[in-house]
Amino acid sequence: MVQLNRIYTRTGDQGRTRLGDMTETDKHDPRVEAYGTVDEANAAIGLAVVALDRDDPLHAELTRIQNDLFDLGADLCVPESEAPRSWTPLRMKPEQTVRLETLIDTLNARLNPLDSFILPGGGEASARLHLARTITRRAERCVTALMAAGGNVSPAVITYLNRLSDLLFVAARIANDEGRADVKWVPGKAP
Repeated sequence: MVQLNRIYTRTGDQGRTRLGDMTETDKHDPRVEAYGTVDEANAAIGLAVVALDRDDPLHAELTRIQNDLFDLGADLCVPESEAPRSWTPLRMKPEQTVRLETLIDTLNARLNPLDSFILPGGGEASARLHLARTITRRAERCVTALMAAGGNVSPAVITYLNRLSDLLFVAARIANDEGRADVKWVPGKAP
């Protein structure tokens, strides 16, 4: 279990930080950018959670996903390495993505098919879920940029983020009275 006795370490005062394996790097390192954006997505999901009733099934599912995102951040902050370690880093598991896919299929079965793109909004919870979706997409881009720059990333990380953004889209529609309160895009519509 994690124990935090001190909140500030002063390491960041010079623009540096430590990864999960205790190597020091710049705060603008692509790996730090990636897991920082995952943290931002998690916070946005938290905003959506508080906009839902506690008895709404999405509340529990999204809270579970927030825990997954901490796992994902822990995975990202410890680069994969061939070097032996005295401990086993936490890694995302394919089963976590399978759970998202099952949830997407279950929720999507309750929705009518789309006949237009929809605008982010409708209701408060839905708008917050759309915001979380766009931040998750940015996190996905940060992870692929890290990979393109030669950063080692657990394969399950990118798959999970890709599926999560899909889930957040479907969840936003569910939060919009199962799609009935979705706001459709009207191409070329001027105010």
